[in-house]
Order: sequence, then C-alpha cells, then structure tokens
Amino acid sequence: MKKILLGVFSLALLSACKNENNEAPKETAKKMTYPETKKGDVVDTYFDTQVKDPYRWLEDDRSPETEAWVKEQNKVTYAHLDEIPYRKKLNDRLSKLWNYEKIGAPFKEGDHEYYYKNDGLQNQYVIYRKNDNGEDEVFLDPNTFSEGGTTSLGSLSFSKDGKTVAYSISEGGSDWRKVIVMDAETKEVKEDTLIDVKFSGLSWKGNEGFYYSSYDKPKGSELSAKTDQHKLYFHKLGTKQSEDQLVFGGTDEQKRRYVGGGVTEDDKYLIISGSTSTSGNDLFIQDLTIPNAPLVQMVKGFDSDSYVIENDGDKLFIVTNLNAPNQKIVTVDAKNPTVENWVDFIPETENVLSPSTGAGYFFTEYMKDAVSQIKQYDYNGKLVREVELPGVGSVGGFGGKKEAKDLYFSFTNYTNPSTIYKYNPTDGTSEVYKKPEIDFKSEDYESKQVFYTSKDGTKIPMIITYKKGIELNGKNPTILYGYGGFNISLTPSFRIANTIWLEQGGIYAVANLRGGGEYGKKWHDAGTQMKKQNVFDDFIAAAEYLHKEKYTSPEYTAILGRSNGGLLVGATITQRPDLMKVALPGVGVLDMLRYHTFTAGAGWAYDYGTSEQSKEMFEYLKGYSPVHTVKEGTKYPATMVHTADHDDRVVPAHSFKFISELQDKQAGDLPVLIRIETNAGHGAGKPVAMQISEYVDLFAFTLYNMGFDKLPNDK
Repeated sequence: MKKILLGVFSLALLSACKNENNEAPKETAKKMTYPETKKGDVVDTYFDTQVKDPYRWLEDDRSPETEAWVKEQNKVTYAHLDEIPYRKKLNDRLSKLWNYEKIGAPFKEGDHEYYYKNDGLQNQYVIYRKNDNGEDEVFLDPNTFSEGGTTSLGSLSFSKDGKTVAYSISEGGSDWRKVIVMDAETKEVKEDTLIDVKFSGLSWKGNEGFYYSSYDKPKGSELSAKTDQHKLYFHKLGTKQSEDQLVFGGTDEQKRRYVGGGVTEDDKYLIISGSTSTSGNDLFIQDLTIPNAPLVQMVKGFDSDSYVIENDGDKLFIVTNLNAPNQKIVTVDAKNPTVENWVDFIPETENVLSPSTGAGYFFTEYMKDAVSQIKQYDYNGKLVREVELPGVGSVGGFGGKKEAKDLYFSFTNYTNPSTIYKYNPTDGTSEVYKKPEIDFKSEDYESKQVFYTSKDGTKIPMIITYKKGIELNGKNPTILYGYGGFNISLTPSFRIANTIWLEQGGIYAVANLRGGGEYGKKWHDAGTQMKKQNVFDDFIAAAEYLHKEKYTSPEYTAILGRSNGGLLVGATITQRPDLMKVALPGVGVLDMLRYHTFTAGAGWAYDYGTSEQSKEMFEYLKGYSPVHTVKEGTKYPATMVHTADHDDRVVPAHSFKFISELQDKQAGDLPVLIRIETNAGHGAGKPVAMQISEYVDLFAFTLYNMGFDKLPNDK
C-alpha cells in the first residue's frame, strides 16, 4: 500500500554555469520603465498594528484590471528577454537535448503490462501496454486531451482485476481535477466524469468502486478562494457522483484540511489519514470484510506522522516518527491497533528512513547526508542484504505487488540521467533495464559535497556540480538552489534542463537547508515558525561559502527557488540584496501575513505559523515577509519573478504583489520583472514546450544580467 502525500509543495529543480574567458562582465543594465500599478488604500489591523496592503486588488484573479495588468507586465518582460541575442540558441540547444526517449518501469495490472513513455518532445507521457500478441499499443495518450498539452494526467488507478481504470486530469495546471472511469479492455469511457476533485489519490475497493478526496467547491474564485475541510468519498461504479458516500470528514468538530484513504492490497482494510497541516496526522482503520464496520482510531492528535505501509493478514506494518524523529517501522494487530500496542519491527537509526514494499520484502532507503542507501528485509524483520547500488546518488522504486517476481528501481545524480534497473529480490542481482541516450557528456562533469557553517554554527551540506577542471577564480556564473521546508529533502537528481547551464561552464549548487527532511523531524522543525530565519541564514551562508572558496562572487551569483523556495529567494533578496546579481523566485509564498487565506494555505501553518496566531508570530512573519520588507532606496539584484495564472496552490497574487513592491522601490538600474505563464499552474503536468521556454528564459536572463553579451563558451 502506498503512502498518500497530500497538500505538499511540488518540487522543481533547475541548474548552473562558468565563464571560460575569465573576462569582467559587460554592463547591459539600463533603466527600465515599468507598467503603472495603481495603489489602493486597504489597511489591515493586526494586534493594534496597522499594515498597508496597497496591491490587494491584484488578489482578484477574475477582474479585468488584473488581467490587463498581467498583459502589460508580460509585455515589458518579454521585450527585455527579446533583447538577449543568444536566447534562441539556448532554446535550440535545450530542445535538442530534451529530445530523447524516456521510458518508465513496467507495471502489471490484470493480464497486461503497462509503462509510461515519451518519445522526446511530447508534452505529456503516453501510457502503453503490451497486447495479447505481445505488441506495444497506446493505452492512454494525454497529448490528445487538449491543444498544446495543457491538460495533463494525474492519478491512474486500476480495479483489482485490472479490467477498469480510473484516472484524473488537470486542466491548465489546476489542482482541481476531473476523474474519468474507463473500460481497460475496450478503452471506452464507462460513466459520467467526476468533477471538483482535489488533492486526491484513487484507491479501489475490489472491482466495485474507489475512494477519493475533495473539498466543497468554494465560493468566489476556484483558483484562490479558501478550501478548508477535506472529505473522503466512495464512488460506486454505475452510480452518480451526487450519490457518492461520504466516508470521512465534514461531520466532525475537528477540522481536517487534508484527508486520504487507501485500501490494503488484500482488500481487507481501509486506512484513513487526516491532517490539519502538512505535518502530523491522525490515523483510522476500517475492516472492509465486516459490513458497516466502525472506524477505529489508531493514532490521536497531530504531533507525529504515521501511515500503514503493508499488512500480512491482521498484522499491520506502520511507518511512524512517533518517538522516532528519523522514522521506524512498527507492527500491531489490526484488532488492537492503538499506539500502546505497537512493537518495533525495524527500529530507528541515525539516518532518515523511507521504506517501500514489493515481492514479499521490505526495502528501507536510508538517507545519509542526502545520499541513498538501501537494505532489504523479510517479513520477520530479518536483514536479507544491503542492496548494491550503481554509485553515489538518489534511488527510487523497489515498490511492487506481493506476487511480483522482479522489481525495478531508478538511480540518478546531478550529472547522470535517471537509469532504470531490474532487480531480482531472490538473489539481489540487478541489471540495466533502460538507460537514456542523451547528447550530454556526463563524464565531463562532477559533483562535490561540502559542509559549511551557518550563522549559528550548524553544519550544512551542499552539493556543487560543475565541469571538470574548473578554475576557482570567483568568476564562474553560479546558480544556488534551495528549498528548506515541509520536510522535503533535496537529493541528487538529474534534470535535462540543467545541461545547457553546465555546458556553458556554469556551477550549480544545492544547499540542504534546515526545514527540509534530510536529517529527520528535528532538522525539519529547526526551520519552522519562529525558527524560519534559520533557513534564510543557511542559504545566505551557502552563498558566502561559494564566494569565500572562489567558486564565484556576488557579480556572478544567482539564487533560485520555487514555491517555499520562492519564499526563500524573496526573503534573501530583501535581507541581503548585495549577495547576488540575479534572483529567480518562482511561484513563491511571498505575502506571509495572508498566505493562509488562499486555497489550502491554512494547512501550511505547521511550517510558518499565521499572522492571527499571536502578536509575537505576527511580528516575526512581518519581519521577513518579502512583500512587506522591500525597502525604498535599495539597489536590488536583477530579478525575474515567475508564476502562472492557474496556480491554485500558491496563488499568483503573492508574486504580483511582490513584484509591484520591487518595481516601485528599486533604486538600482537592474531590471525587476515578472514572467507570468498563462494556462499553467504550480508546475505539475506543465507541457514540455512551456518547460523548455521557462528554463531558457531563466538562464538567458541570468547570464545577460551578469553582463554576458554572448554565451560564455562562445569564442
């Protein structure tokens, strides 16, 4: 049974570059003229303190005024981008690099074997299967869902017999989904489409129907209005959505913003997780073999994270960080499943645990300084072996059904694309299943892990990737990437977009900041609420380390982050504008006084706290909120905020208000712009053409505003 992850930020990484000629950058900056952004007279009062919000009107994503403002901002931004002489060259090169075949690991459903495949530049992956003659055929092609590939595939889930499939689609990048039910044999749609489904998996109960989660549709804008009460439903095949059974949520006094339900592989139990925030959950179980069986609460309160990963009859296996910050696996009898009856199965270690199951075994991935190690255990908790990996990097996979004979895993790092391996769980041998063929010489590049000291003395790991033979002269264009939140770990991962940055001699550095999950719950908590400044200090110290060690210097430094990482970049701009030449905050949480009033933002309070929580919390948030800390008369770095008009996770109003403050108060000549993608969302399912265009614009903007009038490697 797979863990259901709800309400977490999607995570997207970019990359880095170097000046082979070691020349001083040429000045390309000139005073920009920005669209006029009117100021309103809105004033909010927090604990007797008045706070002006002059750009509140930009929160209305449906207004003609906001739409006109977006068009004018994009006009100025693209005029600047059009001036960059090598933008097309970068686009051509990245398109060529991106155009390689990508194939996912196969999986068995019913009598068929399925797999995902992208020929190269297809906007969305296509699902194939082998037919009765062993030939490959297209099963589902999301590229046919819409013009331009802006409608993407979300969840895909088969009934137990594999004869029916339910899949969700996202239109324009929205988190609101539609669910379509299809006959897997004939590929004909079976019934009416379910609508208004959000933050949901799809989990079948036998062949009769499936569980899914959603909110009541909010009043006002569906892209920005608050969604606060998540509910779990059961949809029985052949019935209308209006008849779907409410299984959990909406009736309790205890509000849960994220609810998910999943059925064990043997169809015996329904497991329900409920959360008020993105960290901590309570846990329930229902015996599906007994008609109208009650829900039994296994875990009460929201102080820990627990989920059922597997069962063997009535024996449940639970992954938890309750009294185990780095996670462990415990067992318990389903008839007496409460915490006091739990028994350690695989105890906590000094490294963070992330397990999976398949072929009748447990596979424990341990993260040591953000690098993967894998151990294989049997159902008695006996260590079978430590799995031999192809190298130092990140591993994913090893999951599968109990009866599977072979399993698959992927291996990647910052210089090597993800390669899929076929693994024999009986003898522990593995072989390459699919290695991508790309036009990039990975052997010419290397990654080095360093540990630097943050402001309070904490040691922080960082991996720096660059072309072999680099000269440490302080003149290498560098992108420093960070996230630092929501227990999310940044492990070594290859992105094809980064290759054009690396090919230009660029450096790409990733810092593993507090607030992430690299060292467990304590590391996460050290970057939350009143400790959030630790994350910014860690990031600032990373840049200072790169400058001190002569990898780069402020004139050649760019900082990049998305979502919670966009907040990181925004806060760093306002606290240390001298630290970098270019800043690239993407889909960021930038108004820290009002973030919790939009969509599911209230669920992020575990990490941030809220302005309504206390006077102390309000003052702390206001003290670093990027929208509220832009100062008149300050020379800010060249900045390109990037967001999307259909982002209903971190609404674009954050970015709109932040860029308005920057444009109003910028004292320097470097441009402060916003790039607003239309008909796109927070990132998931974004068409390839849009991804290529965005990466090219970010890299071109960075190099151009570092003073390069030609590409660093152009002689």
